[in-house]
Amino acid sequence: MVAGASRGLGFAVAQALAAEGARLSIASHDPAAIAAAAQRLEPNGSGQVLASTVDVRSAEDIARWRQATTERWGGVDLLVTNSGGPPPGGFGALDDHAWQSGFELLVLSAIRAVRTVWPSMKGREGASILLLTSSSVKEPIPNLVLSNILRASVAALAKTLANEFAPDGIRVNHLVPGRIATDRVRQLDQSNAGRAGISLEEQQQRMKAGIPLRRYGDPEEFGRAAAFLLSPVASYITGATLQVDGGMVKSVL
Repeated sequence: MVAGASRGLGFAVAQALAAEGARLSIASHDPAAIAAAAQRLEPNGSGQVLASTVDVRSAEDIARWRQATTERWGGVDLLVTNSGGPPPGGFGALDDHAWQSGFELLVLSAIRAVRTVWPSMKGREGASILLLTSSSVKEPIPNLVLSNILRASVAALAKTLANEFAPDGIRVNHLVPGRIATDRVRQLDQSNAGRAGISLEEQQQRMKAGIPLRRYGDPEEFGRAAAFLLSPVASYITGATLQVDGGMVKSVL
């Protein structure tokens, strides 16, 4: 089960899993977009991809998605939590509604997905959960106060669940993207370029200058890292955080 899989990082994860032969249950809030994603992942229509329309802020939608998945496949081996990012803004621009909406989108969506799927993962060999967040959990990003604060809670959730679920044989890990070339990153670059009074291209060059590899990552590179952590190859890795950032984050741990 891969949430937010119609485009961007979620789609890249689904694509990498499909390449490894996984049967996929993908979800997005946009019915046309998730249907198109399923067609891209399975152009021959062989029945290995199940597409569902899901608002990750809705416990009912998540429960229906899990039910459809277990009816099709008999259970769930892998879960990837993922959602769109919250709007940019500094602290002074955010009212109570923005904080509550951000919590629903980033934190409670992950909690609800895990809570709904976890019972069906018990006793399944190779069960694994992967929570996607942002480099903001390591190094706060200017003008992204909601992401900086709320995604850190998801990182704490991943570590807590790794300890709690280990006796059931369920691994839980945490994957952190840096500047990956997605529509979301382009939108953030455009916003920051406007604030700085510069072109989008100049903003992107400024960002690349702070990345040791001097480029943005490809979504496929992120997807392959996710497939690794979810796979039996990573069978002794749980409670870990992996950065896919070209060396951008400057923290030691």
